[in-house]
Amino acid sequence: MKTAEMLETYPATINLDRQLLARVIDTLVECSQACTACADACLSEEMVADLRKCVRTNLDCADICATTARVLSRHTGYDANITRAQLEACIAACRACGDECQQHAGMHEHCAVCAECCRQCEAACQELLATIA
Repeated sequence: MKTAEMLETYPATINLDRQLLARVIDTLVECSQACTACADACLSEEMVADLRKCVRTNLDCADICATTARVLSRHTGYDANITRAQLEACIAACRACGDECQQHAGMHEHCAVCAECCRQCEAACQELLATIA
């Protein structure tokens, strides 16, 4: 992705490590895609009724990850409190989605992949959150 390259072009000071920030944004975009695809795959399963909560959790996580990526991509008028709150919400969404998908991972490979992606995203967001003063 061009995330790191784009962040390097930002003319003003960014109060966060640009390489870490780029990695987290890329991880968020990847997680959003994985959750969207997992929700769609769940809808294709024979026992879709058993996966309703998984679909909902996937879609919530996908939206929250996408929003977090967009928030982290903006630095003009930066507000650490908003960034911190958004990262905390994303960590919670990734944890919930990862837990839900893990319950279905034994029967559905897409849930196993999604659970792992959510765990990685949760960890990346926690790493960035720890650097925000």
